[in-house]
Amino acid sequence: MNGDTLSDVLRAVRLKGAVFFDVETTAPWVAEAPPSKAVASAIMPDSEHVMEYHVITSGSCWASVIGRDIEPVQLHAGDVVAFPQGDAHVLSSAPGMRSEPDFSIFEFPEGAAQLPLLLNLDGGSSERTHLVCGFLGCDSHPFNPLLSALPPILHIPASGTARSNWLKEFTRFAVMEAGEKRAGGDSILSKLGELMFVELVRHYVESLPEDSRGWLGGLRDRTVGRALNLLHAQPTKAWTLEQLAKEAGLSRSSFAERFTGFVGIPPMQYLQKWRLQMAASKLSAGNASIAEIAAEIGYESEAAFSRAFKKMIGAPPAEWRSNRIASGTSPGR
Repeated sequence: MNGDTLSDVLRAVRLKGAVFFDVETTAPWVAEAPPSKAVASAIMPDSEHVMEYHVITSGSCWASVIGRDIEPVQLHAGDVVAFPQGDAHVLSSAPGMRSEPDFSIFEFPEGAAQLPLLLNLDGGSSERTHLVCGFLGCDSHPFNPLLSALPPILHIPASGTARSNWLKEFTRFAVMEAGEKRAGGDSILSKLGELMFVELVRHYVESLPEDSRGWLGGLRDRTVGRALNLLHAQPTKAWTLEQLAKEAGLSRSSFAERFTGFVGIPPMQYLQKWRLQMAASKLSAGNASIAEIAAEIGYESEAAFSRAFKKMIGAPPAEWRSNRIASGTSPGR
């Protein structure tokens, strides 16, 4: 897999973490999380899309996705699970349990205690499970090829993988920072969450069948992965289909067919979408002028850039930036 391309996308869609809950439980217990979009404005108001993850630091439990035909997953100490599509889900001491989501826990009053906040789900037995639960935010528009390529649930088991030591260290740090509540601990946990998500994606890609399609399958393919790497490494270059095909070692028609078969859109369309995602990221920063951004992403004129941006996104760049800042999804707010 091409790690540079993945990192490039994660930067452009502004992946960032936030950790909020340190959860102690005793069986029987159940916690039902609502769809992330229902609480996103309270958790991460400057992100378009929010996804939740859980680190099992001790004990065991079950995770299931609500509304999808997916078997419950048993989780053990050291396991990490995430829900990239923001689905409602359940964590519980036994499979099949349900409860009503508690929206009050997402109401953070002024002067709230330092995060993460402690939750106690006491079922009365001596069977304990401890979790650190957090959230990751990112942009979903105008173009996030990674998000659409991920499944509803991602799971890394702590044992039986080459990354077991990494996960053990992650768990150790998560427990230490959550328990000691030292200054800056919530920031450290947030960054750890971002790193953990990258590791989750890597694990998922490595576990894909050899014949897998989609953007992630394309990253792993020798010819399509090379083309994606080139497009992301030099997005402002005046690429042609012939040039990319030559770099990939295929004929023009064979390359176009293979790229589209994996990624879902033709190479030149992908390049345009990626350039406009780069532009959206720069617009969100709120500093550069429209003309500067147009030049930076490879457009010959501000007018050509504005036409392409409006055609894909539905609004001119200046209007889109103003709306984004007004809605609170821009750090320039």
